[in-house]
Amino acid sequence: MKIVAKTDKGIVRDNNQDAYAVGEFSDEVVWSVVCDGMGGAAGGNIASALAVKVISEKINASYRENMRDASIRNMLDSALTAANIEVYDLADERPEYRGMGTTVVCAIVRDRQAYIAHAGDSRAYVVSGGQVHQITTDHSVVQDLINKGRITIEEAKHHPNKNIITRAVGVDKEIEIDFCQVDLEENDILVLCTDGLSNYVSNEEMVELMSDGMHYAFADRLVTKANKNGGGDNITVVIISE
Repeated sequence: MKIVAKTDKGIVRDNNQDAYAVGEFSDEVVWSVVCDGMGGAAGGNIASALAVKVISEKINASYRENMRDASIRNMLDSALTAANIEVYDLADERPEYRGMGTTVVCAIVRDRQAYIAHAGDSRAYVVSGGQVHQITTDHSVVQDLINKGRITIEEAKHHPNKNIITRAVGVDKEIEIDFCQVDLEENDILVLCTDGLSNYVSNEEMVELMSDGMHYAFADRLVTKANKNGGGDNITVVIISE
C-alpha cells in the first residue's frame, strides 16, 4: 500500500487548524486520520491536534493482525469516542478553549477493504474508473436540507450556511460516530480530506489530477489546485492506493 499526504493553510487563513496522521502496520495495512479544528485560532489547533494524537495512539495500541471486521469497527468507534472525551474535557477545564471541536475522518485499509469512521464534514472519497464516489455523508446543516429535499446539491455549494456542521468531536459529552466499510478494486484510490479541498476542487478536477498514475504527486497536485481555485480554507488531503 502507498500513502501520501499534504496539509496547507491555504492562501486566506493565517494559520492551519487542520491536523492529520498516517501509519502502517505492514505493507498491506495502512491507516490515517484527518481532522479540521474549529473554535478560534488556538482552540481549533488544539482540538484537531489532540484528536489526531488520541486516535493515532488508540489505533496503534489496539490494532491486531487478523482482527475481525466488527473488531475494527469497535476499535475505531472507541478511538473517536476517546478523542471526544479528551477534547470535551479540555474545553470544559480551560475557558479559553470553550466551544472548540473538530471534524474527523479516519480509515484503516486492509485486504482491499476500507474501514471508515467519521463525524462532521471532512470526507472520504473513492476514485475508481475515472469516477469519484463520495463515501461519507456530511453531518452539516446543508446536508440535512438536501436530505429533506429543500435544496439541491448544486444549491448547497453556495448556501450561506454551508460551513455549519451538526456533529463534531469535543462539542458535546457524547458523540455519534458513522461507520462504513467499502470494497476497493484494483487501482482504486482512497482520498481523505478536509472541506478546504472538497469546497475548492471539483470531482472532475480530482479525476484529472489523478489520472496518470503518478501516485506520489497526487496530494501535492490537489492542494495546489485548491489554492489556485481560491484557497479560502485550510487544506488537508491523504491519498491511499495499492
